[in-house]
Amino acid sequence: MIVPYTHVILLGGILFLIGMVCTITRRNLIMILFGLEIMLNAAAVTFVGAGLQLQQIEGQAIALFILAVAAAEVSVGLALIVCIYRQTGTIDPKCIEGNVCRLE
Repeated sequence: MIVPYTHVILLGGILFLIGMVCTITRRNLIMILFGLEIMLNAAAVTFVGAGLQLQQIEGQAIALFILAVAAAEVSVGLALIVCIYRQTGTIDPKCIEGNVCRLE
């Protein structure tokens, strides 16, 4: 392996932390969705690195499964965001959560 395993784990941890901060601090549903996507990609990177370290193919197989789940999550999430925007006129989670927005 060209890249040391600790660097791969560190990269996965940093990506996961960035995704978690993005998910927690943003007030826009699309940015929250991006944060979740970054966290899923961090898990995929970590699984690929672990698979390479252990010289097993399961890490790559799980990473492909994670990418498929991420694609499904994005498509369903964006459909829900469009539906919420059509009903409320905003994609601010606090407005939607508190029933402050106009609901049709």
